[in-house]
Amino acid sequence: MPEAKALTTELTSHYAAQVTNDLERNADEQERLRAEIAYLQEQLAAVQHDRKVLLNMQEALGIENKPAQHAPEAESPAVPSPRQKSAAPTSRARPTLVELIRRHLLQLEVPRSAAEISAALGQVHPGRRFTTKVVRITLEGLVAKSQAERIKQGRSVFYTAPGTAAALKAVTPPPGTDH
Repeated sequence: MPEAKALTTELTSHYAAQVTNDLERNADEQERLRAEIAYLQEQLAAVQHDRKVLLNMQEALGIENKPAQHAPEAESPAVPSPRQKSAAPTSRARPTLVELIRRHLLQLEVPRSAAEISAALGQVHPGRRFTTKVVRITLEGLVAKSQAERIKQGRSVFYTAPGTAAALKAVTPPPGTDH
């Protein structure tokens, strides 16, 4: 019987560890999804705002609001054409998070962490909410598109505008040299 009790205890501790690990992974996944949802909600709000601005412009110009006419299915392309950028300067009254981060990176003289960038954006745009996780996800997207650079120092990660990291490395003398 002592063997059965030892086996039961071992199985219980194994399952307890597995459940704990599963709960941690679940919590991490929930946080990731919350960050994605927050990012998408911000994008949706920006697009909805753009629509309101465009409708106001349409009304101000006296353009009749016609329902969109759809081409017959056989004539429609298999892949939608890319969006055209609007030439009207008032069409983007509220810049996207990506635009704000790009502008901020260009103003930086030294690399900054996602938390520092998030805090700075929050000070400049007090009416908007910037979570560090969403800013970090956006920064990583910019890095993937070569529109930002990532610099790792130990466990810390800093971001800067493209080309700035190389310039910083060129200016910083190697250790042990006299400059």
